[in-house]
This record gives sequence, structure tokens and C-alpha cells, in this order.
Amino acid sequence: MSKNRFPFLMLAVVIILSMILSACAPQTVEVIKTVEVEKPVVQTVEVEKQVVTTVEVEKIVQVTPTPVPATATPEPVAVGTDANPIIMALAPSATTQELQTGGDAIAAKLSEMTGLKIKTLVPTNYAALVEAMGSGNAHIGWLPPLAYMLAKYKGYADVGLVVLRAGSDHYGFQYVANAARKTADGKPMFTSYFDPATGKSTADAKTALAQFAGKKPCWTDPLSASGYVLPSGLLNSSGAKPKAGAWVQGHPTVINSVYLSPNGEICDFGATYIDARTAVVKTFPDVNDKVQVIYVSDPIIPNDNVSFAANVSADIRTKLSNALLELSNTEEGRTLLKNGGYDIGGLKAVDDTFYDNFRVYLQAAGYDVTSFK
Repeated sequence: MSKNRFPFLMLAVVIILSMILSACAPQTVEVIKTVEVEKPVVQTVEVEKQVVTTVEVEKIVQVTPTPVPATATPEPVAVGTDANPIIMALAPSATTQELQTGGDAIAAKLSEMTGLKIKTLVPTNYAALVEAMGSGNAHIGWLPPLAYMLAKYKGYADVGLVVLRAGSDHYGFQYVANAARKTADGKPMFTSYFDPATGKSTADAKTALAQFAGKKPCWTDPLSASGYVLPSGLLNSSGAKPKAGAWVQGHPTVINSVYLSPNGEICDFGATYIDARTAVVKTFPDVNDKVQVIYVSDPIIPNDNVSFAANVSADIRTKLSNALLELSNTEEGRTLLKNGGYDIGGLKAVDDTFYDNFRVYLQAAGYDVTSFK
């Protein structure tokens, strides 16, 4: 991205996020647990309800990021042995089987390169992933931005690397719907305001999202920036308040759920990162025809990262970071990383200051990641 475009992007980010989480009454969200079966069928079971409240933001005035509290440095633990292997935790943003298989392959290669014993773990949700980083049940984690920011705030983790996709370290979110959905009089229920040729939306958010008012969404996780927090906030601030949603866990599962809902069986629409449809092409080759993109945001969200638990020694952090960077610099290594379930095109070293701008934008929009502590 050129330096000339960057200020305009930042302005666009502030404008978008200042709309997010604006004045709206608390909404009750159904929590749905998705059960995976061998055939691509999504079954849902209601397990609980959660109340989510958004905050009105009237204007942005020289907001500074919420300081991360100082924490005592934990005593390093000896990990990477047969008796105490390094546990690599994977964010449940893809299907569990895909992550486990891909993660095991990455762990095996890292073990070969470093001599460290590594095994993989796929927590059930982002909150469990954060707690695993703090409890000693995970030593290295592939964390989405909000999960990382919460883990950092709690003193559980430190970022080491950020994922690159198509050369970018930021990404956007999208709304999708089943193209076969019809109204009572047989007309298409949803209109796409997305131009595939340019990869841009063709209308403002208020115009494009009005059609989702009173419709049921599929969400990924309460700590997902692209699968819940930002898209739900933009819906509310645009005046298109949806029905209570279904928590289906994972961006590919949202796509699957929309695909399998030609009559709204699971949900009417969903939100994912751009473009999560690629993750299910093997299961549903016609997914791009059946699941249409309705609207996309600008790339305003930091990509997933590789973080280390606070008690992992500097020596082990360096070994693993160098090995991952080496993998990301070869075609074979990038294929291995991409097959891990996150569509990884590269990695680069960063520190916590990488998230300072995003913290400012979230704070300006009234979102507090520590509300999930």
C-alpha cells in the first residue's frame, strides 16, 4: 500500500468503526453449537443465550490506545521434550479436522527443523484458546486479533509473527447469503452490492445491509472481529437490526450453513472474512454460485498471528519464529502453511505495537475487548 493511500484508508477505518456498536438496545443472541458429520450437513443444538450490548459513540477526539498493564515476567518453563512437548494451539476458524490435519503436518515439520517436540490442539472456541495460552495448555498459538489482544491484556501471550495474505497484513469482512432464497412472491430475497471484478462494494453499507433487517444471521464466535464483532456492529449502526443469530463456530461453517439454507433452514445470511468460500470449494464445488457475496468492507482488521505464551523462553521463541519464517519463504513451506487451514501466504515479524492503531479504532468505536475477560 502506498504512503499516499494510507491516510485515506485510516480515515475510512475511523469512519467505519465509529459507526460500529452505535446506539442500540441489547440484543439476545442464541448460541448454537454445530455438530460435524461425515456428509456436509450442519446440525444445530441450542445451548445458551448471551446478551450483547453496543455503545453509542458521538465523535472521535484524540483517543489513545488502552494501555496494556505491566505483568511480572513468568519463569520460563522447559518445553519441547518428549515428556513435555510444545503445544501449538490453532484458532477454530476452520473445520476441526482440517485444522488438526494441517496443524499436525506443520508441527511435524517444525519438529524436524528445530528438534523440539510439538503437538497440536484445537480449542472449542476463541475464549478457550485465550485461556489455554494462560493456563499452560498452549505454548504457541495462532490467534485472531481480538483473541490476541485479550490474551495480551491478561499477560498470557506475546505476538511474534503476523500472517500475510496476498502480501497484506490486514483483511476485511463480508456478508453472504444463499442465492436461491426467494420471497413469498417468488422474487430473489437478497440483492448483491458486490463487484467481483474490482473486489469492491457498489453501494454504501446502509443501502446494502437494509435487506438484512429482521433476518437471522450465522455468526462464528463472540471474539471474532470479522465473523461477529464488526459485521454485527455495522448492521446495527446502519439500522438493519437482525434477528437473534446462530453461533456455528468457524468461517467455513458459516459458508456451509448458508449454502445448506436455501429456505433459511439454519440462517438467512452470514458474516466471514473475505473470501471464506474458498475454504469449502472441495466440499461444495458450486459454492460461488450458491453462496453470493452481498457486501464487503475495506481491509481494516489485522491478520491472525503467531503468539507465544508468556512463560516460553526467548530461545524457543527464536527457534520457532525462525523456522516458521524459513517455511514461509519457500514454495513448499507456503503450501504446508496454507494447508494448515488459514490460507497463509507468508509471515512477517511484528511486536505488540502493530496493534496500536487498531486499539485506537476499537476504543473510538466504543468496543472494549476486556469485556470478555
